[in-house]
Amino acid sequence: MDYYFLSAKEFKRKVRQGDFVEYEEVYENQFYGTLKSEIDRLWTAGKHVLFDIDVKGALSIKRAFGAQALSVFVKPPSFETLKQRLINRRTEDEASLRKRIQRVREEMTYERYFDVTLVYNNLELALSEAEHLVETFLALEVNP
Repeated sequence: MDYYFLSAKEFKRKVRQGDFVEYEEVYENQFYGTLKSEIDRLWTAGKHVLFDIDVKGALSIKRAFGAQALSVFVKPPSFETLKQRLINRRTEDEASLRKRIQRVREEMTYERYFDVTLVYNNLELALSEAEHLVETFLALEVNP
């Protein structure tokens, strides 16, 4: 899927027109969303679509596509582990780190709304488990 960078005005216009399957103002004046036309384009090309989006967007996708979508909640082994990972990246100043940590606290409360939870403790193990989840889901789609 391609990224499209829109002004806030253009983004809001597309929201009003119903062009997004999901969208969110993740941070003040920072909008993210998925255009329906992009999903249609990929499906028409015979491709599967994989999203890496925030929890609210994921739930919107699940509502829109129901059993055609598998929602996976990826979580760290603990909140402290995630906090330390964010600190170790050294990509955030103190204010933005606080904002991200607060957002993570809220997002962790959404786990129960997802089809399955994947605990990300080890990258290779989490990747292997994610591949298995997707392969199993796609196999069910082919052999209902």
